[in-house]
Amino acid sequence: MKNKFPFWIIIIAFLLTGTISFGQITKVRGKVIDANTLEVLPFVNVTFQNSTIGTITNTDGEYFLESRNYYDSILVSFVGYKLQSQFIQKNQFQEVNFALAPNIFELEEIVVLPTENPAHPILRNIITNKEKHNPKKFDSYVYKLYNKVEIDVNNVDEDFKNQRLLSDFQFIFDYIDTSAITGKSYLPLFITESFSDYYYNKNPAAEHEIITATKISGIENASLSQFTGKMYQKINIYENFQKVFEPGFVSPIADFGLTYYKYYLIDSAYIENKWCYQISFIPKRKQERTFRGDFWVNDTSFAIVKIQMRMSKDVNINYINDFLVDYEYAPVDDSLWFLTNEKLFFDFNLSDRSTGFFGKKTTNYMDIHFNVEMPDHVADLNENVIVQEDAIINDEKYWDIHRPISLTPKEKDIYKMVDSIKHVPIFRTYEKIVGMFAMYHYEAGLFELGPYYKIFSFNEIEGNRFRFGGRTSNNFSTKLMINAHLAYGELDNKFKYGGGFIYMLDKNPRSALEVQYKYDIQQLGQSPNALTEDNIFTSILRRNPNYKLTMVRDFSTSFEKEWFQGFSNELTFNYKSIEPTEYIPFYKSTVSDTVSYNNVTTSEATLNIRYAKNEKYLRGEFEKINLGTDAPILNLYFTAGFKNIFGSNYEYYKLNLSLAHKVPVSPLGYFKYIIDAGQLFGTVPYPLLKLHEGNETYAFDRYAFNMMNYYEFASDRYVSLYVEHHFQGFFLNKIPIMRKLKWREVVSAKGLIGDLSSRHESIMDFPEGLYSLNDPYWETSVGIENIFKIFRVDAMWRMSYLDHDNIEKFGLRVLVQFVF
Repeated sequence: MKNKFPFWIIIIAFLLTGTISFGQITKVRGKVIDANTLEVLPFVNVTFQNSTIGTITNTDGEYFLESRNYYDSILVSFVGYKLQSQFIQKNQFQEVNFALAPNIFELEEIVVLPTENPAHPILRNIITNKEKHNPKKFDSYVYKLYNKVEIDVNNVDEDFKNQRLLSDFQFIFDYIDTSAITGKSYLPLFITESFSDYYYNKNPAAEHEIITATKISGIENASLSQFTGKMYQKINIYENFQKVFEPGFVSPIADFGLTYYKYYLIDSAYIENKWCYQISFIPKRKQERTFRGDFWVNDTSFAIVKIQMRMSKDVNINYINDFLVDYEYAPVDDSLWFLTNEKLFFDFNLSDRSTGFFGKKTTNYMDIHFNVEMPDHVADLNENVIVQEDAIINDEKYWDIHRPISLTPKEKDIYKMVDSIKHVPIFRTYEKIVGMFAMYHYEAGLFELGPYYKIFSFNEIEGNRFRFGGRTSNNFSTKLMINAHLAYGELDNKFKYGGGFIYMLDKNPRSALEVQYKYDIQQLGQSPNALTEDNIFTSILRRNPNYKLTMVRDFSTSFEKEWFQGFSNELTFNYKSIEPTEYIPFYKSTVSDTVSYNNVTTSEATLNIRYAKNEKYLRGEFEKINLGTDAPILNLYFTAGFKNIFGSNYEYYKLNLSLAHKVPVSPLGYFKYIIDAGQLFGTVPYPLLKLHEGNETYAFDRYAFNMMNYYEFASDRYVSLYVEHHFQGFFLNKIPIMRKLKWREVVSAKGLIGDLSSRHESIMDFPEGLYSLNDPYWETSVGIENIFKIFRVDAMWRMSYLDHDNIEKFGLRVLVQFVF
């Protein structure tokens, strides 16, 4: 396959974006209730007896505890109730529930006067001192870290085990375990470990991570190893908002925390000779992006000492059924508190009972030093995350010596299990089938057949269209990929064809040469994001009969060079010969005559400059999966058209600039904008003008004008603006009837201004229905997304040029999307 990334590997890319102890883990979960009323008891202290390992029950009276050490009992204590303890089993998962008996005392009458919540003054002091403890305030620091990530299949029940597809894999069920956090059974699937050196500098802003050692079960992929470090899932509780796959989660110590949370002072005690307060927090309202949990805070520095926060149960977020954070901090240089231990737990499920995935990440921070100048060889690195050439280390002795926490026997067995699975013959067949749905091709030895969604389609020019295509697989080469296709249309009785290759000169940073040739139909004036015309979904979703397709003979060769992370160039030479049709004619009329053209031929070179600061990728052999960036994405194109080269007839120059950005506007969701501007210098026939991107399907396309037809507007100078705001349920979450649906609001608008010189008509007449922009064009929409978690439906209004023929003034557009 082009990119052999199993599903759990993709999850890691999003998940990731010292004492030694030994043995198995004792896991306990349960519920605490009042023995008389049977009501649940929140904020009850639950500990392993004779230890400092403990927790408190949540608002549902539930708790969970884990330990590698052996303790024989659980102790439960709560003000107003009798102490209670129960014996537990070593190295097992067990559920232990408690029914506490009230401790009744007769007291003289007392008068209770209203006063301030004692947790609030502590919270105000935390907020006042936040800046002192926020890692971002330090000028520079450096540390070493150890990361361990585990992926498990959860909800593994008898029905799951008895599936026919798993009949050859029954041995894996010897590894089943149970989560103390959720109570779900799970099967470990994948484990990875890494050591790295992390460097941070405030001014000039720079951060780099060098992964010095990594081990991934079943995989030896240096590109994937970059996601085993720290920088791909960062949570900083001292910031007001946290990003958990999507932005907008409110920190429990946010400046405005009292607006979102209720706080309770639970306890106070010494932790490492520091007097600390324990405060519990719960959300004030349902479905807001908040947490529930508790933290310990030092009474003098008001630094957070430890915190456990769990995603609120009813948060309007997809696929993440549960999320838990455990952080521990320690003083460095006697005054500054810094993160030393981190545990993240994710439960990915379509629903609570469906089979899904656990993601577990454990990080230890070591050798922390402040005000250390970043070495020159680190400051000069082109990428934020670097994997050393010799980083993949499979020698178990190395890991046994250097791990700050030893693996449990079950964790060690994961490496063996993954290798065993790969040797089962049927595994290869399953891998091909899953890969076909993920990458749209089916692997057959040295070749991959597809994409399958282009095998059959239909349109008004070709009628029924049949297409057979494929490309070479990684079994053929991991540096050269050859592709080809052949298509036939029943109505026009024509064969279409194409072929080419990609040759990888380097993969990181990317350097590639590509050559492509095709003689096939094409829709001019279509956005690069649109479904292609030979896609079966385009045929199904088309809202107008499409007679505007043209035959194009197209040859292109390009060289792409990535200079450093987020910055690349691409130089392209393109020869194109466009043929007319009875619906898209090429002619010039004069008073005395009409001249017809057999084609429009052009040869041009284009230089693209692309910059997206800190953009992250998951790299395959030939393609890369874009994991996004928080910075704007800039694209600049310079194009020169050459006359008399390979029969080209026109000399012209084009300049195009685009800027796209996604901006968090928490708690009101996030805002997207796309600015696109361009100008053409020279005189050309209308197919070479800027044919503004229309959309004649019911599929929503943010890079097109969804209420505009193809070939409706052309310009030689233009500026367009697209704005879109996702409220993420900010309003609908407050309506009880709508709350259960978890729908989310989205609004958008797109506008265009442009100019078109009359000089271009001296070469070729414009077809009927093609206009210049005398006034601005704009359209707006109001939509609902997250319908059944994947659908977005927009109601769209065209706001200008309403007198044009064959247009829609109002329409519905649908988008299938997978968002958290």
